[in-house]
Order: sequence, then C-alpha cells, then structure tokens
Amino acid sequence: MSASKGAGGRVRNTLPLAPFLLYLLVFLLIPTIAIVVGSVSQDGGFTTDKLQALFGGAAMRALGKSVLVSAVTAVIGAVLGAVLSWLVVSAPPTSLLRRTVTSVCSVLAQFGGVMLAFAFIATIGYSGVLTQWFHDHGSLDLYGSGWLYSVKGLLLVYSYFQIPLMVIVFLPALEGLRVQWREAAVSLGATPRQYWTHVAAPLLAPAFLGSTLLLFANAFAAYATAAALISQGNPIVPLMIRTAMTSEVVLGQAGFAYALALEMVVVVAVVMTLYTLLLRRTSRWLR
Repeated sequence: MSASKGAGGRVRNTLPLAPFLLYLLVFLLIPTIAIVVGSVSQDGGFTTDKLQALFGGAAMRALGKSVLVSAVTAVIGAVLGAVLSWLVVSAPPTSLLRRTVTSVCSVLAQFGGVMLAFAFIATIGYSGVLTQWFHDHGSLDLYGSGWLYSVKGLLLVYSYFQIPLMVIVFLPALEGLRVQWREAAVSLGATPRQYWTHVAAPLLAPAFLGSTLLLFANAFAAYATAAALISQGNPIVPLMIRTAMTSEVVLGQAGFAYALALEMVVVVAVVMTLYTLLLRRTSRWLR
C-alpha cells in the first residue's frame, strides 16, 4: 500500500514536468538519435565513411576555425563582460545605472542572427554609414578588403553578443560575494589586493571558467549570423553543414551533414558537461 502511494506520489510529482520532457524528446532526443543513425548508415547498411571524412582537410580546417572563433570571442566576452559586471555590481542595487546596464545587456545578449549581421553591414559594410562617412571625411577605409565577411568579421560580430551574455551569467556570482567576507579579511589585516587574490578570485574562478565555457558553446553553435555575413566558402562547421545539406555531393559523400552535426553535438556536450561541473561547484557558496 505504501509502495503504491510512493509510486503514485512520484508520478504526480513528475506530471508537471511532462510538457518539458515531451519538448526534450521531440526537439533534442529524437534529432540526436537521427544524427547518430544518419552519420553511421548509408543505403540501409552500416558505414564509417562519413565519420572518416571528418578527418579530411576541409572538415578539419572548418573545425579549427570554429574552435578559434568560439575560443577568441569567449575570452574577449568573458574578460570584458567580467569587468563590466564588476562595474555594475559596484553601483547600488537600485541605481539607475545598474538597472539600465542589466536591462540593455539582457536585450543585446539576444540580439543575434540576421538582424545583427544586417546592423554591422549597414554600419561598416561596403556602403555602411561609418564606411561612407570616413571615406568622405578622411582617408580611412573601414571596408578594407571585405574583412567583415570573413573570420575576422565573425570575431567582431560574435563579441557583440558575447559580452552582454557574460554580464547576465556572471553577475549573480559577483552579487553572491558577501560583504562579511571582505570585512573579515580587512579585520585580519588583508589589503584589498590580498582580499581579491586570496578570497574573491578563488571563489569566482569556477563561475568565471564556467561562464567562459558557456560563451564558447554559444559561439560554436551560432549559425544565422555567420550565414548572413558569409555567402561563399565554409570557414566554420555550421556553414559547412549548410553546404552539405544543399549540395548533392560533398567530399564525394551524400549525407555528410550528419557526421558534421554529430561532431558539433560531441563538442558542445563535452563543453556543457564541464560547465555543469563548474556551476555545481559555484552553487556551493552561492546558497
């Protein structure tokens, strides 16, 4: 009787999660299974040809540039976002500056895709506002050789939404530093530098590294902005997947997109696992 009540209680407790579990099933689990099956099958049989193609020259170059763009923008976003977070948390909680910065960052962190690409093209593209202004009032050529439409352009555009995203995810950790810890350190004779190096920095390190990993995954999985900026070539993995899906033959193999997608799933899964471990360590002192 008690066992049936226990089982019934667990079912009732799980029932509110049913829509979320259904969402995970339809939009995460089933697509992942389809990617895994599609990457190791062809014409009804098992094959590793698609996976072996991942080690080809074009695929490795695309993976290297994807990792480069993601790592560089993650570091830029993490450092600048952490500095901005520190400036925000230094202001009073109800100040206009603090509320304005957090609100703006919440909006800019979601401002990506085609809209963001168009904003940069309209500003510093071939006929952009700033490009034309500098052309008419000086000799500076902002457009150059079209760097905005290359990996260099992705570094700038991705950093635009990485910095506010860092503020959103890192600000709670900075707010979690208790005033009593600083007062205790000062009462024991610690200088502000000693407090930050021996108390605050070790506490914030897991949160900072976890946020950096989150930024890396965010940039690694981004597609729409790069697709709107770069129409030719496949400098990063998402654009190579697009080409594989729209081309009949890529590297001599049909369905190469499945293997590339599996590669991205593995990279993002590893990064997010590390992020979860660091987040769990941070949550110990944020309680």
